[in-house]
Amino acid sequence: MKILLLDKNHPLITEQLLAKNFELEEDFTSTYDEVCDKIKNYDGIIIRSRIPLDQNFLENAKNLKFIARVGAGMENIDIPVAEKLGIQLINSPEGNRDSVAEHVVGMLLVLMNRLFIASQEVKNGIWKREENRGDELLGKTVGLIGYGNMGKATAKRLSGFGCKVIFHDILPNLSDEFATQVSLDELKQSAEVLSLHIPLTSETNYLIDETFISEMKNDFYFVNTARGKNVKTKSLVEALKSGKVKGACLDVLEYEKSSFEHLETENEDLKYLLESEKAMVTPHIAGWTHQSKEKLAQFIVDKIVASHC
Repeated sequence: MKILLLDKNHPLITEQLLAKNFELEEDFTSTYDEVCDKIKNYDGIIIRSRIPLDQNFLENAKNLKFIARVGAGMENIDIPVAEKLGIQLINSPEGNRDSVAEHVVGMLLVLMNRLFIASQEVKNGIWKREENRGDELLGKTVGLIGYGNMGKATAKRLSGFGCKVIFHDILPNLSDEFATQVSLDELKQSAEVLSLHIPLTSETNYLIDETFISEMKNDFYFVNTARGKNVKTKSLVEALKSGKVKGACLDVLEYEKSSFEHLETENEDLKYLLESEKAMVTPHIAGWTHQSKEKLAQFIVDKIVASHC
């Protein structure tokens, strides 16, 4: 099989697939149109996020047997068209679930205990103790929306902090030793911390908006390591200003490019998030550890080999 690699990934992908007698071509620079012109020559394609695989692209891919995304989200692919054309879709959420879970906990601990703020103050000769009094995770009810690989890994970590973890998911009967499944209404009634672990779809686009936030019974901490457009930023900023959201941990932003390479918009809401002590912002790195890079790649290779060798 002839496979096109469109993005740089861990070298084990190339090494192991070549050892299995796949024919590989790397192309990290061609434009969308240039790749469209030649995609008919390949049986498989391995991607991250650089080029969208829309209907036009897929209809040009006359011989494509599979699309493998090194990562979890598949919003860069026109899934209904791919399925209609019989193209197998492969991803690797197992590879970065642990790094995402650790990032969630890390951001919450830093924000709730004012660790970064206090450290910066001390480095600048400022010694404040009462003003930097923290807020414990112990005993809090954490609500997760989405209970796939990322949600389950996060629940496992948070249960070790003595949290009560509940979750809402569109699939039934997912409760386990770490978390209990509840309705969305019950989650809104109980959660003191809210964390998103969902894909970006038409149903989850701007899921967290002014209405959703107003329906939360408690003032709450908010975490988003899923997709930026799951949240309407303006609504979140207003809730931070009012105190309804006590603090926000954001690894993803509404204003990211679809390739996640950088921000494409600057506005007053973003300026507030970047300047506020109530918000932590990281550059889409929750799933971006040294270990996850290798694990993401290995899961992709294993799935390709299992299906096409």
